[in-house]
Amino acid sequence: MKDFNDYSREKQIIKTSIIGIAANVFLAGFKAVIGVMTHSIAIVLDAVNNISDAASSVITIVGTKLASKAPDKKHPFGHGRIEYLSAMIISILVLYAGLTSLIESVKAIINPEKPEYTPVSLIIVGIAVLVKIVLGRYVKSVGEKVNSDSLVNSGEDATLDAVISASTLVAAGIFMVFGLSLEAWLGAVISIIIIKSGIDMLKETISHILGERNDIELAKAIKRTVISFPDVSGAYDLVLNNYGPDTWNGSIHIEIPDTYSAADIDQLIRDIQMAVFEEHRVILTAIGVYSVNTRDKEVIETHKRIREIVFKHSYIRQIHGFYLIKEKKTIRFDLVISFDAKDRLAVYNEVLEALQKEFPGYTFQVALDTDYEEI
Repeated sequence: MKDFNDYSREKQIIKTSIIGIAANVFLAGFKAVIGVMTHSIAIVLDAVNNISDAASSVITIVGTKLASKAPDKKHPFGHGRIEYLSAMIISILVLYAGLTSLIESVKAIINPEKPEYTPVSLIIVGIAVLVKIVLGRYVKSVGEKVNSDSLVNSGEDATLDAVISASTLVAAGIFMVFGLSLEAWLGAVISIIIIKSGIDMLKETISHILGERNDIELAKAIKRTVISFPDVSGAYDLVLNNYGPDTWNGSIHIEIPDTYSAADIDQLIRDIQMAVFEEHRVILTAIGVYSVNTRDKEVIETHKRIREIVFKHSYIRQIHGFYLIKEKKTIRFDLVISFDAKDRLAVYNEVLEALQKEFPGYTFQVALDTDYEEI
């Protein structure tokens, strides 16, 4: 079920997209007329680009509506990732517009046609530049505020359009002063810029879909919330799964005293899940538990000695989940080795060998762990 924040975000995205559609359709009409009247290929291509921007805004609205659908049996984590697909479609549209523009520009270079500028047409193009600058900043700022890749992409594209229109004015000035027509060449440069922009947008969106590492700041904030609970001595192995903008599920391990009962653990886990959701809008679907030796001073000293040995080795980032059972002479813990190590398994074996040499009578159960927040 959607809460107020979800409705507010959806409303802002749709409102911003409608403003973008209206502005782009208005600008496209004016530019198309001016481009035809002045025989300017650059202005005509700019008008076509405005139409593609309007189409992008329509896709953003449709994508946002579909992404806001409630979870169902087939998609229990919701439909939020549809927003990434809509952002991908927008990127492809931008890329397609760039490629078609490049083809038309090359044709114009081969078969040039002299433009016929008028002061009125240039004033209108100048106004279009100002409108696009304001629109681009507005759309991008809203996109960043509500974490919408589609709006951010549209905002960046609008800002790029302003640069393109401004360069058209420069070309017009050069023609009027020196009689040198750079229209077709300018169109080619514009097309290449659009193509690069489309490729960059596409790469970023695909990265989101493939799955990126944890949001570092969000992960740190969640861990701070978790370890703020009494007796939680550590929070580790946080894994966050993104199911759309601002839609996160995850799991984490916590260290607590070995004196906790099952009932105590159950209540603590529930309290942590509620706190993390209320403060960070993240659903912790699983919280694993590491028990910590608290009643035996000899075991505590052994823990300190093991930490000293472990951290003498290169690329060790963390040791956690330590527990020693004296009766069985068993020591268990998780060992986090940096991805910077050329051979993580070799480092793991080196550490294990050193520990076995120091504690020959013990059996070690050491898990090679991964730090999903490693920078």
